[in-house]
Amino acid sequence: MSSFGQDFLKGFTATNSLRDYTHASKTFRTNAYELKPRFKFLFHVQFTLNVEDIKALQNSKIFSATQISTLSLAVKTVDLPKYNIDVATLNQYNRKRLVQTKINYEPVNITFHDDGGDNIREMWYQYYSYYYKDPAQQYISNAPTSYGTVGLNATKTNGFSYNSRDIYEQNRVGSVSDWGYIGENFMDGTQTASGKPPFFKDIQIIGFDQHKYARYILINPLITAWNHDTYDYSQGNGTMQHSMTIRYETVKYLNGGLGKPDTNIRWPDTAHYDETPSPLARAGSTATVFGQGGLLSTGEGIMADLESGSVAGLIGAAQKAGAAYNTFKGKNLRSIVQSEAVSLGKQAISQNGANAVRSVINRADGWAFPVQSTQRAITRAYNTPGAAEILAGGGGV
Repeated sequence: MSSFGQDFLKGFTATNSLRDYTHASKTFRTNAYELKPRFKFLFHVQFTLNVEDIKALQNSKIFSATQISTLSLAVKTVDLPKYNIDVATLNQYNRKRLVQTKINYEPVNITFHDDGGDNIREMWYQYYSYYYKDPAQQYISNAPTSYGTVGLNATKTNGFSYNSRDIYEQNRVGSVSDWGYIGENFMDGTQTASGKPPFFKDIQIIGFDQHKYARYILINPLITAWNHDTYDYSQGNGTMQHSMTIRYETVKYLNGGLGKPDTNIRWPDTAHYDETPSPLARAGSTATVFGQGGLLSTGEGIMADLESGSVAGLIGAAQKAGAAYNTFKGKNLRSIVQSEAVSLGKQAISQNGANAVRSVINRADGWAFPVQSTQRAITRAYNTPGAAEILAGGGGV
């Protein structure tokens, strides 16, 4: 038989059905998704300000212990660390040899939302006034009791006279030390400790993936550039932002698994973060046995509620039981169990091969036959004193 005829006969009588290759599945799902690329939007930035040593930060309400953590909520984008290594080319009897001489830590850019609470602007102003004297001189008289309604310019006489020309004056207001960078004692000359502690102890960039984190810690960062945004009437849907460029002394790398809650990461408080898990379906509301919101998970939830021994647990158990009763009323439970077991078995076999058959059979035995444990849980919830009144709206608790 010709080669064409053999190929045709093989295709005509073959038992294999049409299928696609599983290269991507085997590559990205194997070993807990270890080769899956991380997503760009799953990250958190943590700013560690030196509140312990800087009095201005201690006195600022916006930088209380809880408020500092909210700075991360305004971060839009952040660069990860970059490196540039100096390499010299030397001659070894005319053979070229490469020798490393130095590592350079490249600047990192961070952009922030220009938030309505002025958190980011306040952070910049505190940094600006901590290292430089320029903002220390009052320009006009803005009395705190009349902020925003200070009257005419002629009445603003308490500030520094920025507009007067004192180039040829014998006595000038202020001194040379009232301007520019101030790097003396950390309390502006009032104490004898030498040198200023850094404004930022570190900036930590934390990426998340599959309940794990990868952390980059930038040590002793300094701001080398700060940019406010541009107002523009033509951008009807644009939002304002701030951006800064920082340099740092070195980088530390950490990684680990996320806990509940994770004490290694300083999260914003619960006023900004909702810590209550949200299921895809309400318990007992889905006509499934093994899926989320199905009979199996509902029975486990009922048992947990009843074992709590509280009034809230009784109400929760009755609520779950009532939802499950209405969902499965008139349905063939055995048929649903068998259908889902077959579907799960096919999925496991297609992903893991013939060796998965035994585990699927064992699991199906426990799930489908018998299902008395789940049924007992629902029956127990219904028979609990007060449950029927609660479901009927009688408030029997």
